[in-house]
Amino acid sequence: MSIISETNLPLKIFKKGKVRDVYEIEDNLLLIVTDRISAFDFILRQVIPQKGICLNQISKFWFDFFKNDVGNHMISTDVNEFPDKIREFDNILFGRSMIVKKAEVFPIECIVRGYISGSAWKSYQKDKTVCGIKLQNGMQESEKFDSPLFTPSTKEDSGHDINISYEKMEKIIGKKDAEKIKELSLLMYNKGSEYARKKGIIIADTKFEFGKINDDIIILDEVLTPDSSRFWPLDKYDPGKSQPSFDKQYVRDYLSTTGWDKNSNPPDLPAYVINETKNKYIEAYESLTGKSFPFNEAITKEY
Repeated sequence: MSIISETNLPLKIFKKGKVRDVYEIEDNLLLIVTDRISAFDFILRQVIPQKGICLNQISKFWFDFFKNDVGNHMISTDVNEFPDKIREFDNILFGRSMIVKKAEVFPIECIVRGYISGSAWKSYQKDKTVCGIKLQNGMQESEKFDSPLFTPSTKEDSGHDINISYEKMEKIIGKKDAEKIKELSLLMYNKGSEYARKKGIIIADTKFEFGKINDDIIILDEVLTPDSSRFWPLDKYDPGKSQPSFDKQYVRDYLSTTGWDKNSNPPDLPAYVINETKNKYIEAYESLTGKSFPFNEAITKEY
């Protein structure tokens, strides 16, 4: 199975993000999830083998899981169902690609926080607030909120997204749509995290992206993946400190030990960090889906 750091298909490029390469394909889009990994708004030089396949297959799982709650943009992940003109690239597309519908995307990241961690914990330590929401005194790091917090942000093409109030979100996209995507975000987080907990995973927080096709609001991009969420192993959960994870926090934690200033080019990842991160993504896939990862292979490249 190929390691894919970038793609250059003979199709019109729609967008290239930190992880996903998106092409126009007839009236739809071809979304390819590469093995690139980003941290602190930088794309790292090394890739994580099979990461893109894990992300794509986890999103497919959740799109199917939530299909009775909210529509989505997925048409197919089966290369055999793709248009003939791209079938010759199946070595690139297999497992990591998805044909999706075009949608009008809301310029909002819909963040739901079930536990206090990361930037939320830093904010709380400073003034007992998270994204402007005043919280009770005496919370511990990684403690569960009484009810999940909905904390939207802008969706920036580069640099940091900017936290905004719900009222600001209403002004950007309108009251009706704001109410609906907040409702869907909380529903999906609650339902998804309840399911994941039964599989041994705590979803500490996550972000969703929504769009519209005609007047229908749909979920798109990725859903409850280790890139868009914090996944903690339930059996190791211990509030009062940071938690081990199934997500790219492992990479962030490593980079934070290197002395990197987070403004210059990031340092290279050693092979053991790459391999352990790969294993964490595969473990997340297998735990959530109940299936053995069918694309596993040893790292064969030197890093």
